[in-house]
Amino acid sequence: MARISSRHDPDEQRPLRTEPRPLWMHVLVDGLIGFCATALVLAFFGAPLWVMILIGWMVGLAAAPFSRRVDERQLHQREVDDRSRRLDGEATKG
Repeated sequence: MARISSRHDPDEQRPLRTEPRPLWMHVLVDGLIGFCATALVLAFFGAPLWVMILIGWMVGLAAAPFSRRVDERQLHQREVDDRSRRLDGEATKG
């Protein structure tokens, strides 16, 4: 039986993503959240399933640009924080 050797260092971290996720992914996730948020209320009023799905995706389409902007701001803030941590680390060494 062949042995697969792994040279993976458990302390080594994967690089974090630096680009925001694509807009289509925000639409999918926000649409699903919109569906879940409205389905119970609409089911209470007896709305058909296709209406629940349609309203959920409309909410997702409306919310996706906003959630993408939040994603962009968080990535930018993480980059700024990482840069300042590196500078602080260099200042304490020297």
